[in-house]
Amino acid sequence: MRTDVIIIGGGAAGLFCAIEAGRRGRRALVLEHNAEIGRKIIISGGGRCNFTNLNTTAENFVSRNPHFARSALARYTPADFVELVKAHRIEFYEKKLGQLFCRGRSHEIVEMLLTECRRSRVEIKPDTSVERIEKGRHFTVTTSRGTFESEALVIATGGLSFPKIGATGFGYGVARQFGIAIEETRPSLVPLVFSGANEFRGLAGISIDAEVTTGSQSFRENILFTHRGLSGPAILQASNYWQPGGEVEFNLLPAQDIATAVNENRRSRQRLDNFLKGLLPERFVEVFAARRLPLKPLNELSNRDIESVTTEIHHWRRAFTETEGWHKAEVTLGGVSTSELSSQTMEAKKVPGLFFIGEVVDVTGWLGGYNFQWAWASGHAAGTAL
Repeated sequence: MRTDVIIIGGGAAGLFCAIEAGRRGRRALVLEHNAEIGRKIIISGGGRCNFTNLNTTAENFVSRNPHFARSALARYTPADFVELVKAHRIEFYEKKLGQLFCRGRSHEIVEMLLTECRRSRVEIKPDTSVERIEKGRHFTVTTSRGTFESEALVIATGGLSFPKIGATGFGYGVARQFGIAIEETRPSLVPLVFSGANEFRGLAGISIDAEVTTGSQSFRENILFTHRGLSGPAILQASNYWQPGGEVEFNLLPAQDIATAVNENRRSRQRLDNFLKGLLPERFVEVFAARRLPLKPLNELSNRDIESVTTEIHHWRRAFTETEGWHKAEVTLGGVSTSELSSQTMEAKKVPGLFFIGEVVDVTGWLGGYNFQWAWASGHAAGTAL
């Protein structure tokens, strides 16, 4: 079978690319190895799909080339996608910080994309495994459901996160086949594992509003204690910037200065740990204070004691050895090198007609809808260039 473009991967980026190509009169074929289209979309956002973020800028992404994403993001914005969502009468709401979620289920976004695919005469073949790709005058793709030829080939296979729903390194294999460089990959938007003994094991499930800093980046949201380390939105955000073996700094009371609070109660006979229970979760204070704070009445604390308390509460540092791995990661950090691609079209510079879009590329967004916006924007860039 001959077609204009073959898109491998029936996720967010692949479907959106196919829609754009189809609107321009291109015959687009989507090959998806899962039996279900858009599985990652369906499970995202707790089943409600955080489909974009109103505050999206290139600064919300991590890449070896931090400027690469600017072009695609500028040409297809969150407002553009919101307009499409509204046209399909999908109800949504802003949860916080520009994060837009479906009021109903994430299936609505998948159905919207499939409807647009039908309108654009896109052909979709689910449950189709790609066995071989060859390049002569055209691309020849041999699959479990036959052989297909096209002038252009788009790789939209995602990264290594969520292997339980079929994620593989297929896209990186295609890049290597054609001599295209890959930036080292690792799990991201992922919980971190404490180095050494975990004295906080018994606190699993406790959440604290904190400011988390790693490198030059700080995020203020909740942290969540686990049996092995820490999770929660602030930790997932920080994992984009954390380096293996590195420390992370925590401000456990970002909205209050602990030295001021203690000094205002300097005459009190209340013990420091009991005082802190009014500011932080009780169980956390019991464990944390016993190991790191002077357990004295407030009226007996010296200036040096208060300095120590200030350091521990506002600048607590903890090292982490590893992440919880691919099965807990929401995205892949790294991927197909942006130096190999056109930022305007997502086409490989070395191989005319070969495109890489979405998570398979070395562009990784923050938590909160940014990775979906990259999928729409990079898919649009390729789709309009095909």
